[in-house]
Amino acid sequence: MAESLRYPIILAHGLGFRDDGPIGYWGRIPQAIEAAGGRVFLAGTDSNGSVAENGAVLLRRIDEVLAETGSEKVNIIAHSKGGLDSRYAISTLGAGDRVASLTTLATPHHGSKTVDRLLRLPRPLIRFGCLCVDGFCRLLGDKRPDTWNAISGFRTADAAAFNAANPDDARVFYQSYAFVMKNPASDLLMWLPNLVVGFVEGENDGLLPPEAVRWGEFRGVIRGNGRRGVSHCDEIDLRRRPMTRAKGEGVSDILELYVDIVQGLRARGF
Repeated sequence: MAESLRYPIILAHGLGFRDDGPIGYWGRIPQAIEAAGGRVFLAGTDSNGSVAENGAVLLRRIDEVLAETGSEKVNIIAHSKGGLDSRYAISTLGAGDRVASLTTLATPHHGSKTVDRLLRLPRPLIRFGCLCVDGFCRLLGDKRPDTWNAISGFRTADAAAFNAANPDDARVFYQSYAFVMKNPASDLLMWLPNLVVGFVEGENDGLLPPEAVRWGEFRGVIRGNGRRGVSHCDEIDLRRRPMTRAKGEGVSDILELYVDIVQGLRARGF
């Protein structure tokens, strides 16, 4: 049995899915973290909530976890937009005294040049599409979905404004990871966005290039050791199985990365 971490872990999910539905957002990851010595809790935020709304939900969740465990702080591991929700809770809502570390995976800290271009499409059309998505999200359990607010925050100018308003808290350790697919055929679910983002911004995980996600202590670009690389879906174990059976440099199963994260947090006394 692995030595337990000092502080529990909250997993903060990204855009498009809830973490409390019949299809879990995190696949085999919570079990792998627990086997490595981490006690895992889910954020319970809306799938398409705004950063401000989800940040407030996350703040309440942090307090619930602290009350349940008797711990002084939590570690947060966040994927994609979940990293922005977490930074808002820490910096704007004052949770920095209760968070030991924030690990972000493929979080658009610096926005997306691709989103800049896509949001040049007719605004009424985009707004209508977002309202349709909001309705679907309510059926899935979202209380206050706001898809327009969520995606517009991915513009590079909005990201810069967010970063200025949410500086790092000196009491929190920040680290980040980037990922890349090797080509559009690496993941059939992500082939089209990978192709589009690749045309605008270069290599990416199907949504974001490495330069968009660097924050705090950058832990590097995670690559698969097979032919397919690591997609935005692979990062959360969407397929519930190893990405490849290949051996060598890089990861063959995303669980390897999460175990490494736990070991790194343990080494820092978190």
